[in-house]
Amino acid sequence: MNPIIVLGSGLAGYTVVRELRKLNRDIPITLVSRDNGDYYSKPMLSNAFAQNKDAAKLVITPAAEMAKQLGIALLVETEVHAIDRIGKQLDTTSGTLHYDKLVLALGADPIRIPLQGDVANVVMSVNDLADYAKLRVALGKAKSIAIMGGGLIGCEFANDLAVAGYAVSVIDPGLWPLASLMPKQAGEQLLQPLAELGVQWRFGTTVQRMDKAAVGYALTLADGSSLNADLVLSAVGLRPRTQLAKDAGITVNRGIVVDERLCSSDDSIFALGDCAEIAGKVQPFVLPIMHAGRALARVLNGEDAKVEFPAMPVVVKTPAHPVAVAPVARDAVGVWQELAAGQGVKMGFVDALNNLTGFVLTGEYAGERSEMAKRLAM
Repeated sequence: MNPIIVLGSGLAGYTVVRELRKLNRDIPITLVSRDNGDYYSKPMLSNAFAQNKDAAKLVITPAAEMAKQLGIALLVETEVHAIDRIGKQLDTTSGTLHYDKLVLALGADPIRIPLQGDVANVVMSVNDLADYAKLRVALGKAKSIAIMGGGLIGCEFANDLAVAGYAVSVIDPGLWPLASLMPKQAGEQLLQPLAELGVQWRFGTTVQRMDKAAVGYALTLADGSSLNADLVLSAVGLRPRTQLAKDAGITVNRGIVVDERLCSSDDSIFALGDCAEIAGKVQPFVLPIMHAGRALARVLNGEDAKVEFPAMPVVVKTPAHPVAVAPVARDAVGVWQELAAGQGVKMGFVDALNNLTGFVLTGEYAGERSEMAKRLAM
């Protein structure tokens, strides 16, 4: 019997394997990882430096122990070149692998903004444990850091690195932090607390070029201003890894298109996590991935199951000013309403029928996310 093969050893890959093992200890499973397969919490990458945690300290369970606990075959440092859907096999650097069912938990790649300049290629990004290890080495020689992107990851890194003593500048085309997730009133609440840590904000502009300076790098911005930094970190977002599926003729849109059973256009191939598009949405956060993993495990076990997403607030790790947000769909129609006035923001997004469809909580209200999530579910 050919195994179920899972491509990817991130949260999505390991979650579906762990959940499947709770249901069935006998199904043969092979997990294929392009890295070393260690299990760690990816969200910790953006707030680990101030805690003095190096890459090794972020590993929760080493790969060999994961394989033993889960009773799986584990192939690490293995690249997959192609999927042969007719033969139900994979062409990999570890040889040809045959599968019964295939799970794509491929993750996503950092979006690279094209820059002019003679050192544009030295911009760093942190998307996995190896990236974080490289960042720590680079930070050892740096004093000032420019972060491209004032979204969730950019703000988390800004808070973390400023607390660690670095001079941090954040450059973002929006007009306030986390502009894609929450309204101006909430975004502006982050400005002063992070500024008090030393974060400088550059809104309404982007980095256009990056050149070598006498010390560090000289950045030229689209608004004509400039700044110098010893290190430049890009946090402008992620793009789902879809090329492998696309090359195999699997339907791809923004992500690998799957139905409520997490099944792709090939009924033997499934996808979840950052690479998957479910009901027209790519849902890259932890809670959606956990729910999808549980549902897919049941499907792979032969059960009649489908993924259902409850209200899933996102916690932004900015201790200087805590934030929790239940994101609103980009095409949602409605208005933001203030629900309370105090040391922070408590706002709900209400549609034309006065239904609560999203919320944002900051400061003293951030701890109310469970209560608000219940209201959202109603």
